[in-house]
Amino acid sequence: MKIAQLVHLSVSVPPEKYGGTERVVFHLVEELVRLGHDVTLFASGDSTTSAKLLPMCDRALAHTLFINRDAIMTQMLEQVWNLSHQFDIIHSHLDFVGFPLARRSEVPVITTVHGHLGAPELAKVYREFWEIPLVSVSYAQRTLFADNNWKANVYHGIPVDLYRFHSRPQGYLAVMGRMSPEKSPEVAIRIAQQLGMPLRMAAKVDPVDHEYFETEIVPLLADPLIQFIGEISDREKGEFLGNARAVLCPHRPESFGLVLIEALACGTPVVTYRHGSYPELIDHETTGFLCRDEDEMAQAVRRIDEIDRHQCRRAFEERFTAERMVKEYVQLYEHMIRESSVNESFSSDE
Repeated sequence: MKIAQLVHLSVSVPPEKYGGTERVVFHLVEELVRLGHDVTLFASGDSTTSAKLLPMCDRALAHTLFINRDAIMTQMLEQVWNLSHQFDIIHSHLDFVGFPLARRSEVPVITTVHGHLGAPELAKVYREFWEIPLVSVSYAQRTLFADNNWKANVYHGIPVDLYRFHSRPQGYLAVMGRMSPEKSPEVAIRIAQQLGMPLRMAAKVDPVDHEYFETEIVPLLADPLIQFIGEISDREKGEFLGNARAVLCPHRPESFGLVLIEALACGTPVVTYRHGSYPELIDHETTGFLCRDEDEMAQAVRRIDEIDRHQCRRAFEERFTAERMVKEYVQLYEHMIRESSVNESFSSDE
């Protein structure tokens, strides 16, 4: 198949450090190419890929100051429109930004919705474009827009050999992601302090979260139990997550939660809340603990050695590999292309 992959231009593919969507797209594209598909990636020019790269800008826009990003994204959509006839299918990771293109394209367009859909301003756009074919990354993600045109649910995946299994962790707890209110790192800090356990925090501080980090988190870092490492790369993740006794995810509801499956790939159990996508990713008392509140999370950490780390790794291999993810997407692409052909034939008969 000839497949176009469209991503936002803020972050390169793969990202240098933080960037969940772009990391998933990278694994998707690399596996598609490995399987022999003809893939074109529309992305920033500093992306690295085995596919054909059509750079929409020289560098990821996050590195560029004083630039109108909407103008560049608009130009990108126009280029995709002009080249759409070259592809069998277009896979958009642009969320609602790509909906006008999807509505008007003669080539089938499938959109994976990566973000959480709880923002109130999304209601009108998702109801306006109700017919656009969508892929969810968890069933929980669909809740607010259950009547939209969901074609499939495809859980994210990472290569089976990206991280190695760690059977003998060290004694610390781990947090990884962003230092932001929705990630609730202060909860993880309180749990570590309550239990007297070291906590290592590998996380990015976005400019929008700088004030929160300085006022709410930095004062807590005076405790010698708490170590803030900062943003880490993929090369560092395996050891960081694999050597942790548990990964704490006291996050607000999310559409997926890539760090959860990265932890499982290393054999590390996850302690998180029983909401959003997390009950779809973590098997309670088997690969981690699903908790109702902070007190339950602390109790779960006390029980963490009950979890078989081999079972965490097995769950990853069975459910969350890039190979499984790409197999499901290829099946969906084929279905979309067949469906489009049938509709074209029906229209011509009329």
